Amino acid sequence: MAIRERIVIVGGGIAGLALATQLGKRLGRTDRADITLLDRSGAHVWKPMLHTFAAGTANSYQQRISFVAQAARCSFRFLPGAMQQIDRAAQQITVSPVVSARGEEVLGERIIPYDSLFLAAGSKANDFGTPGVVEHCQFIDDLQQAEAFNDRLYTDLLRTAELGKPLTIAIVGGGATGVELAAEISQLLDIVASYGAGNLRPKLELTLIESGPRILAAFPEEVAQAATEQLRTLGINVRTGTRVVSADANGFILDDGSRIEASLRVWAAGVKAQDVIAALNGFELTPSGQVKVGPTLQATTGDRVFALGDCASFTPVGALRPLPPTAQVARQQAMHLGRHVPRWLEGQPIPPFSVRDLGSLVSLSRYNAFGTLGRHGLFRNRFIRGRFAQLSHAMLYRLHQAELHGLGRASMIWLSDAIASAVRPKIRMD
Repeated sequence: MAIRERIVIVGGGIAGLALATQLGKRLGRTDRADITLLDRSGAHVWKPMLHTFAAGTANSYQQRISFVAQAARCSFRFLPGAMQQIDRAAQQITVSPVVSARGEEVLGERIIPYDSLFLAAGSKANDFGTPGVVEHCQFIDDLQQAEAFNDRLYTDLLRTAELGKPLTIAIVGGGATGVELAAEISQLLDIVASYGAGNLRPKLELTLIESGPRILAAFPEEVAQAATEQLRTLGINVRTGTRVVSADANGFILDDGSRIEASLRVWAAGVKAQDVIAALNGFELTPSGQVKVGPTLQATTGDRVFALGDCASFTPVGALRPLPPTAQVARQQAMHLGRHVPRWLEGQPIPPFSVRDLGSLVSLSRYNAFGTLGRHGLFRNRFIRGRFAQLSHAMLYRLHQAELHGLGRASMIWLSDAIASAVRPKIRMD
């Protein structure tokens, strides 16, 4: 019997689950490899939707993909837990214990051997060591944090409705996450008003804080300007050139000594690798903890370890900076490795990865969307807005679903979403 390759994928985000699905179909079904996907949660969600789950304008239960179910359907194995460390000499990783909500240890620490290791552990916001942020701010880096924020937001809405106090919210970080969350919260209040609670909208005091000269620094100027105007039209206070130096239980302290009062404080600034990746020894890491990789997405310090998605840093030849940590880059890297790793196991080289720029898009809930079409196609770098931009933004997610489920199954999911949108409340009411 031929020895099967032991492939371990760490992280079930956009890149990790897409890669596990592709390799499972191409290698697992033919018994050419044993593919194991490791993640500390039990289900996958599209990370660019986290702000909608946080605001309660989308239902995460409809959008979750069970790792166990996907593994059974696509011929890979799911292992619950989080990676603690890598022993590269022994080619094995240590996996943390799994603890129940009651604090009981369900599974102990485990050692998982590998022949090829793929790191796709994602990223999180970077607090830059700002005092008080960890203790007093909400984050929305994963589904658990998004739902915790939603619970807190729901509580504050009830308090505002009953006591008449202002609903003060401050979001630090003018990137796509902060901008889209601000718009989604505004949309939430509009929907709540349609259900008869119109007195809440005037009590919303929402501030978006950005340290740079404009929001959406990674986007073209035209997109940033249009988004700023839209947010201000919604009554959102957009403050640029404003640096937060600390946070407390009542708000943020700025570098000029002034304060922004907020009962609900969100930190959505910066990007850095997950702590377990940033603490790795024997790898070449960026200052933000990402693993540096070459054109084949293999770590610069060893060819049996790959990194992709937000936890990887790859600078294309001739480029001045690494590729941005975006969903489209993560998805394309997973598709690239999914196609070429089976051939690599047969001794063929992996061709260099090149990203296909599909443009930059930001969606401000149902109000509007803005972006550019990228460097490919008939209308290169063209600025778009409105319904076409919203559809383009949604298509990235629909494409991801089609790649995970196949077009037929994905079509049924899209139909199910359309029916649910028509018959269910537009916001979470629980």
